[in-house]
Amino acid sequence: MADDDPGPSTGDRSGTDAVAAVVDAVCGAAPSIRAGLPERRRYEDEENPTGDRRLAADSYADDLLLDRLAALDGVGQYASEERAEVIDVGEGLSVAIDPLDGSSNLKPNNVMGTLYSVYDAPLPASGSDLVAAGYLLYGPITTLIHARDGDVSEFVVEDGVRSPIRESVSLPEDPSIYGFGGRVNRWFDDFTEYAREVEHEEGMKLRYGGAMIGDVNQVLHYGGVFAYPAQAGSSDGKLRLQFEGYPVGYVVECAGGRSSDGERSLLEVEPDDLHGRVPVHVGNAELIDRLEATLD
Repeated sequence: MADDDPGPSTGDRSGTDAVAAVVDAVCGAAPSIRAGLPERRRYEDEENPTGDRRLAADSYADDLLLDRLAALDGVGQYASEERAEVIDVGEGLSVAIDPLDGSSNLKPNNVMGTLYSVYDAPLPASGSDLVAAGYLLYGPITTLIHARDGDVSEFVVEDGVRSPIRESVSLPEDPSIYGFGGRVNRWFDDFTEYAREVEHEEGMKLRYGGAMIGDVNQVLHYGGVFAYPAQAGSSDGKLRLQFEGYPVGYVVECAGGRSSDGERSLLEVEPDDLHGRVPVHVGNAELIDRLEATLD
């Protein structure tokens, strides 16, 4: 796609060209992120703001994306899962980044990704402030899922340039995939009941790879449900609302599915902190409806 192409849809509430520039900058960073992985598999001494161990690859991807995005006209703020505070970089849209989701998969060489969400409000922002969201997936090839204005498109990314391969992406009507995170012995009884029901359904297969974005991508392509629920000792869940919950909720809802924190759409959850956590459940609407009924 050409650099001045505004993307697959029209009618943005603000900053159509800036949104395209953000997405192109994230894609443009992909070759460097991938090339930098082999020598950055070591853990650093410092943890990220929510207490997770941080790999050198996390910091490298974060620094690279900050440099690329801060240089853009139309971007006002940058926030990252790896940084405690929001960084003011200019005037315009706010961008929240999970630089390397699933970085613990670097050691066994499994799938990872980069999530982005773009808001027309200062961070921390609400789900209603989302302009666009999506993710890069570093698998055998690099692909981009980009959501905006109720539409989801898929691209292949080669040499940092995105080329469209599928428009109007939607969840298949017949779900076949499930993946549930957390420690099974810490799940609450109501979620355990739901999980066992799904596991025993004809045609449902377990797909869980240790990188949230890879598991969500499976659901997007095959239909099903991904969940990282609340659990004993972590009633707010593990995933971050601003950096993970909002963007995956937005993508799945734009693709015709549903997202939920157990009671309501993830996009309706109000942030109380830049790094606040939330239970995340996304997938086909019927499966999420059943989950909410079970958790009542």
